[in-house]
Amino acid sequence: MNSIDLQPVVIAGGSGTRLWPLSRSAYPKQFLALHGHRSLFQQAALRLQALAAEDILVSGLCVVCNEDHRFLVLDQLAGLQMPPATLLLEPAGRNTAPAMTLAALHATAQGRDPVLVVTPADQSVGNAEAFSAALQRAVRAAAAGAVVILGVAPDRPETGYGYVRSERAAQGELRVDRFVEKPDADTAQRYLKEGGYYWNSGMFVVRASVWLRALQQFRPDILAATESAWAGRSVDASFVRPDKALFQAVPAESVDYAVMERCPAADAFDIRMVPLDAAWSDLGAWDAVWQVSDRDADGNAITGDALLRDTRDTLVHATSRLVGVIGLRDVVVVETPDAVLVADRQHSQDVKHIVGALQSAGRSEPALHRQVHRPWGWYDSIDAGPRFQVKRIMVKPGASLSLQKHHHRAEHWIVVSGTAEVTNGDQVILLSENQSTYIPLGQVHRLANPGKVPLEIIEVQSGSYLGEDDIVRFEDHYGRG
Repeated sequence: MNSIDLQPVVIAGGSGTRLWPLSRSAYPKQFLALHGHRSLFQQAALRLQALAAEDILVSGLCVVCNEDHRFLVLDQLAGLQMPPATLLLEPAGRNTAPAMTLAALHATAQGRDPVLVVTPADQSVGNAEAFSAALQRAVRAAAAGAVVILGVAPDRPETGYGYVRSERAAQGELRVDRFVEKPDADTAQRYLKEGGYYWNSGMFVVRASVWLRALQQFRPDILAATESAWAGRSVDASFVRPDKALFQAVPAESVDYAVMERCPAADAFDIRMVPLDAAWSDLGAWDAVWQVSDRDADGNAITGDALLRDTRDTLVHATSRLVGVIGLRDVVVVETPDAVLVADRQHSQDVKHIVGALQSAGRSEPALHRQVHRPWGWYDSIDAGPRFQVKRIMVKPGASLSLQKHHHRAEHWIVVSGTAEVTNGDQVILLSENQSTYIPLGQVHRLANPGKVPLEIIEVQSGSYLGEDDIVRFEDHYGRG
């Protein structure tokens, strides 16, 4: 028996604005552990790896993600003990159709024609066995030439999802009749009452060649532009970068709009739906997080240090301090070190409007947490005032910051734990716990961790300008200019 060649694909783009303030564009929701101990991205990667069967051979993971998130992806894959992955790096977001096309071009580059299993990175699945069974069924149908989507039977009149109308085919399969955009509340209630409508999960299973042929038929402009960007790609270890300028010229479009909504009317494509009954959620808003969370006897989902009294059906997520909640119903309370959200749970989709207002005001909170992750570790801006800033910095074992200098600030470093290798002008010194050094304004310097445990320091900056853009890099291990 010939095995089916399966190429797992995780699309890890998106900014997750509706889960602000926990999700920020520099650290979006797919990299957060919102349900379980692993991040949503890690869960998605492991679910696809588990699709292997006697007749299904799973290749190394392909991840399509933003260039800025590449080290986040590598860090999160490092703890999963999976085969090496390939990261296709988008220089700009162009929605899911170009992302899926990059994955198809990668999969066929060496003469293969695998079945692509494409899933977003930001979904939650409660029943892993049911998920694998449904996806394996979809893989076998796709291997025979079908275009397969995964549909979820609705249990409530949800307005945040697109829908799929299906009908049973003669062979007992579900044939897709049409796609329906996100409905209003009355229409969603009618879909639930009528039956035959499923939530569109955003997961697609199709042979790479079939996807490329469908795109050629329905959106040849997207295919041609993506092929041009792919032809100009560069490869750096596990990173594959399409040509930046050419990829930015690719039309932005979703898989649904570009191809799937057109397929039911096209005789050339056999489009089917496999029902997915696996406690699925796309965690698109805080209400969805509440839906999948463990709740107490009063219906409250609590994460972190929180005290609740006379409160029901409420989500409280505290990350850095005690949160007290009294006398609330159906509310979302999310606390982070630099922002607090309080919202009616039924209006949690509207968080994006808060993010939009912050972006219009030019504020940093939509993009960055107070703790900012870097390829070498992270820094946490714990205090600031006129002409000074205090940061807590962690450097991973064996990692180092770039060789750099600043025009407008000097820095004092105090080692809290671990060992620091400090380049300070012409000197290179080792500092251990409780030792310190001073970096004068304009001095070329570098901080490195030569040890086997994380290095933590306190950095006190002083000067006339303390912005992150006051940096001149001379050497950098991470390809930053």
